[in-house]
Amino acid sequence: MSHIVRFLIILSASLFSVQCMSKAQKMDVSKGKATKQVAMTEATFAGGCFWCMEPPFEKLDGVKSVVSGFMGGTKVNPAYKEVASGSTKHLEVVQVTYDPNKVSYETLLEVFWRQVNPTDAGGQFVDRGNQYTTAIFYHDIMQKKAAEISKKKMNDSKRFKKPIVTPIREALAFYPAEDYHQDYYKKSTIKYKYYRYRSGRDDYIDKAWGKDREYKIPPKKGAFVKPSKEELKKTLTPMQFKVTQKDGTEPPFKNEYWDNKKEGIYVDIVSGEPLFSSTNKYKSGTGWPSFDRPIENENIVEKEDRKLFSIRTEVRSKDGDSHLGHVFDDGPKDTTGKRYCINSAALRFVPVEKLEAEGYGEYAKLFKK
Repeated sequence: MSHIVRFLIILSASLFSVQCMSKAQKMDVSKGKATKQVAMTEATFAGGCFWCMEPPFEKLDGVKSVVSGFMGGTKVNPAYKEVASGSTKHLEVVQVTYDPNKVSYETLLEVFWRQVNPTDAGGQFVDRGNQYTTAIFYHDIMQKKAAEISKKKMNDSKRFKKPIVTPIREALAFYPAEDYHQDYYKKSTIKYKYYRYRSGRDDYIDKAWGKDREYKIPPKKGAFVKPSKEELKKTLTPMQFKVTQKDGTEPPFKNEYWDNKKEGIYVDIVSGEPLFSSTNKYKSGTGWPSFDRPIENENIVEKEDRKLFSIRTEVRSKDGDSHLGHVFDDGPKDTTGKRYCINSAALRFVPVEKLEAEGYGEYAKLFKK
């Protein structure tokens, strides 16, 4: 068989394989229905030796992968030895790919602080040099704001004897480290344990955090049991029922909150779960309440909507399964670029002065000047 013929056969097989894979990703073969792929998000943290930074993130539910690599330097595709020498200005980092519907960025930040000495500007533990310093690399404005709030919270806690020096930097190109560095704690368990024991990392973390070393994700408030349709008809107005239970839409400019300028949060009219904050509300000119982000990502579920002869992204509440509205990519460019166009009928507004009394006191900090 000639080389040309063999090449054409291999090429044809490869193309067929790719086509099949593409279809398999888009279709649930057993049901014959199209399925929406979960949108993953990336977070990047520098905490000294990346071998030690992989395990705590990998065990979190909702984290898909943790890859060791380099970020923040000047050379394209640097090798480990180059980075370790300090000549490229890169930092050792881990890039975390996660499902924000299962684990929040705020949780990742809490885990990050518990792995490092954020007051050390010269490296981490036995590893010295800029390449081993700490940093939080943000991938969007939402991550930047969350990181700033988290850093201030840590500083204010007085847990550390010195001020936190961990910088919050914009994410740059990420370069994965060589294969032998990935999951080193699994591949070379004995060497990893020996290095970690001698590094002094665990001694420091134990002293700084004590019984709080392992971050415990706060349990959700009592599980919500959605009332029956008959019960909801008794408690909701006809418009609220139409919007939340029948995926309806209320008239623009003729709804309760489209022009509401008061400070507070908006919760699901059915379940009461926190959805949006007035701090993220803006005037879109559409006649419906518009927000550039949710107050809690995990309380929002996005689904493909093919009604009205177009493809849109529907927004629903997680526990209440209420239809809220839709999200579009024409929001403010100086923030997230998103426009969550929400029906007032799906919301209940809780003003700042009533947050504590109604069990939403944790959100009062959003309005402190």
